[in-house]
Amino acid sequence: MQPHQGPPVEENRLLRSLPSDRYAALLGDGEPVQFASGQVLWESGATIHSLYFPRTCVISLLTTLSDEQPVEAATVGREGMVGTPVVLGVRVTNAQALAQVPGIAIRLDAERFLSDLRRSNGAFSGLLLRYAQALHEQTAQSVACNRRHPIEERCARWLLMTQDRVGANQFPLTQEFLAFMLGVRRASVTVAAGILQQAGLISYQRGKISILDREGLEAASCECYAVVRRKYEQLLGGDTETA
Repeated sequence: MQPHQGPPVEENRLLRSLPSDRYAALLGDGEPVQFASGQVLWESGATIHSLYFPRTCVISLLTTLSDEQPVEAATVGREGMVGTPVVLGVRVTNAQALAQVPGIAIRLDAERFLSDLRRSNGAFSGLLLRYAQALHEQTAQSVACNRRHPIEERCARWLLMTQDRVGANQFPLTQEFLAFMLGVRRASVTVAAGILQQAGLISYQRGKISILDREGLEAASCECYAVVRRKYEQLLGGDTETA
């Protein structure tokens, strides 16, 4: 006889915080969607019609420029949601949302979600507002990081954050896409990734990154990774494996 198998644990941290009845109701209103790498959720300046709770994918929020490539401002994975402007009462944002790592998310209609949120007891609303602040802190730290820290430290930070949001030691990533996310030339990423690989911290093969030495990668990263992680812990509580 096979042992009893309970329902799978919800991967998304915010959804996992919901009481069972609210969770069932919210999931009943949503639908799972599969994102490919590079797929756009919405363009800069577009009205946000849907909210997304990543389970296995990672979404980048990009700042667009008129005469340059966009630059990543923040990433969202299983620790959070994509669409915080809606929760804050704003339906249009200058940020473009794009899938960084392919995978699954739960999509919810923005209007219906807000309607349900107004009828809730307020605990989930408070959590979403704290998450919005954590995301703001991440964005602000990224500005300083992109301006002051060398590419190899930024590369280590980005890989650590992506590993947290994917929840796995290996994830698909091309050097072209990493350069795009960091706002640098591919040659710069090739050198930075080569340094990390030679140190035995990562392995890069056939479009996939493997994290081999987590502690070593944290030591190679700039201070920004630890700063952002601590802020997520402060604002969202003790479940920090995806911060």
